[in-house]
Order: sequence, then structure tokens, then C-alpha cells
Amino acid sequence: MDKIILINFSGGDRPGLTSSLAGILAQYDVRILDIGQAVVHETLTLAILIEVPAGREFTPLKKDLIVRAHELDLKIKLTPVSEAAFQHWVGAQGKFRFIVSVLGRQITAGQFSRISAAVSEYEFNIDRIERLSGRLSLTGRVENANACVELEISGEKDSSPALRSELMMIAQRCDIDISFQRESIYRRNRRLFAFDMDSTLIQGEVIDELARLHGVGEQVSSITAAAMRGELDFKQSFTRRVALLNGLPEIRVRELLHSIPLAEGAERLISTLKSLGYKTAVLSGGFTFFGEHLQKLLGLDYVFANQLEIENGFVTGRVSGEIVDGQKKAKLLQSLADKENISLDQVVAVGDGANDLPMLDLAGMCIAFHAKPVVRSSAHHSVSYLGLDSLLYLIGVRDRDLDRVRAKSNPA
Repeated sequence: MDKIILINFSGGDRPGLTSSLAGILAQYDVRILDIGQAVVHETLTLAILIEVPAGREFTPLKKDLIVRAHELDLKIKLTPVSEAAFQHWVGAQGKFRFIVSVLGRQITAGQFSRISAAVSEYEFNIDRIERLSGRLSLTGRVENANACVELEISGEKDSSPALRSELMMIAQRCDIDISFQRESIYRRNRRLFAFDMDSTLIQGEVIDELARLHGVGEQVSSITAAAMRGELDFKQSFTRRVALLNGLPEIRVRELLHSIPLAEGAERLISTLKSLGYKTAVLSGGFTFFGEHLQKLLGLDYVFANQLEIENGFVTGRVSGEIVDGQKKAKLLQSLADKENISLDQVVAVGDGANDLPMLDLAGMCIAFHAKPVVRSSAHHSVSYLGLDSLLYLIGVRDRDLDRVRAKSNPA
């Protein structure tokens, strides 16, 4: 077998380094078998696995590389690779591969140490680490910051269920969010985001706010809380809650449209998804009057919710048509996927309550957002510390990608 050499360069980064080194390799007609480069705080690490052609001596190439590295003020290390080691590397292409996303207002060395130790304990190797969030300022306020680091890991056996469980425990103890997903063709090819509305896309429950305006807030809130915990059948609890709204003037209903704020990061998430060509939908056990308001405000593609019945300017205490409960949400999600001609693997569902579980179970990626414990334990991913825009990290979007898009659309 021809000579296989692993070359590692490290040092201060500046334009033209990689080009200069590649020019030396080109003079000797080497074949590049693998290459990887990373820059952290303007410090370059470059690794190139090469094959020296038959009939070529490696010594002249080695000398030229060392001289060029010295000229560029780079450190260089050259390591011969045996045929057995090379074949083992080629055979490792079939490893089990996963993406671990670590999200928080800040990421500490202690948190990262526990995460990396768990990855090692379950016999996975970290192949790549990348920061997806923007650069943090030392003078910035941590409570308003997003921090996200993405790890790509691989292993020769699939111990992912045990590792995922361990990572979820670490997340709870360390007050951070850790997303764990299989690396697949669908990860960056999602096409539809479906959201619950109340306490997910907006900061509150519309029915609770209507009840507060009508003076029956405590009764309705207690029923809502039990339903979201999964302690009550949604249809029965919903019917009981709506009945308590009987007699509420329609003018008071409309007052809510501008009094319940959006969830943190909602506008940034939806606008980004739209710019990337995603479809967006609200599948809600709440009410259409608020969902349609959000549709106009955010440009959502679909809204499905319950029609609050109003006659002669007053709420009747009933809804028109079929109640949108958990099973109805799942049916609506399936019909949307069929309409958009996409696989359910390309669907992301986001919710917080027990009535979201059927929808979450159906989607290729399901995310519990600031959710109840029963939902967090069932969902693939859970986000409890950041805003909705942090969901972009889970589909591989980096902050600097968005910065470039904004700069292009708003030239100076």
C-alpha cells in the first residue's frame, strides 16, 4: 500500500494558510483522503490525511511542508498511518451517529465536563464540536443570551437509550437543556413546524384570561392545570371550562388580542422558518379568534382551533364544531403532512401539555417547550431555559447564518 500520512497543523489563523499548504501538497500529486479544519478564537487546527503516490518519496514532501509551516509560524506534526489502521478507519463509516445540542443562557466547564464524561462512559467518541450561538460578550447580560454548542458523536454499538437517559438527568441537575437526536438525512430537511398555541407560542392560556375577565378565573385555572397534567379528559374539562364563560361580552373577548404577549423568540423563529421555506401551523385546543390573530401577526400558514360560540354580542358557553383535543391534533397533523406531500419524519411538533402528546408522538421531531413533566419525559427534546428561537439550533441553524441573511437583506 502507498504511504498514508496524517498531517496536523496548528497556530494563529489568517487568510491564505490553507491555500499555501495545499499548494505544497499539489506539487507532489498527493491524494487527500480526509480533511478537517477548525478555528477557535483565531487559532487554526488543520488535519489532512494524505496518500503519497507510488514511486514518490515522502522525504522531499516532508521537508517542504516543515519549511512552509515554519514560514507560516505553524506547528506541524506528521504521523504515518498503517494499512490496518487505515482500513479500520474506512470500516468505521457504519458507526451509530448522533447529535447532542447543549443549550442554556451560558455553558460552564462543569456542565461540559459532565456531558463529555457521559459520552465517553457509554463508549461514544466526539467527532466534532461546534458553537452554533453567537459570540457572547463579557459585558452582556447572561439572562438575555443564548448559548448553544453542538457535538457530533459516534459509536460502534448503539447505547443511545442509556446515554440519552443520562444526559437528561444531567440537564435537570445542571439547569440546562440537552437535545439528543440521531444524525439522519431528515435532520436538516424538516419542512413543517406545528405549534400548540397557549403557553407555547404565547405566554399564557387564553381560556384562563377570558375566565379572569369574567370573574371565574380560579375555577377555570384549576381545571386547566389538571387537564394539562393529564389528570382530566380534555374534552370534558374543556366543555366545563367554556361553560363557565357563558355571558361574557364579546368586546371583552377582543381585549385579549393585544394583552397576551408572544413567547420569547417567537417572532424570530417564525420569520426565520418562513425565510427558509418551512410551512408553519398552529394546532390548538384554544380558540380560533386568537389563532387567526397570530396568523395575521406572524404570517402562519395554517391555524386549527376551537370556534368560541358568540350570539348577540355574548359568549354562549359553547363551541361550534368538533373540539380540538389531543387525538384531533394528531389527525390534523397527519392531514397537513399529506397535503404538503411530506413525510412525518420531516415534521417538527412543539407543545407543552398532555393534550399535545398524540401530536408530538406522531412527528419526526417532537419538542417539549417549557412543558409539564409528563410531556418533558415523553418528548425527544425539551427546551426549558431559552426562548422559541433556540429551536433553530436543533435543526442545525447557526446564529451567524442568520446574521448573513440579515446583512444581505439590509445592505448598508
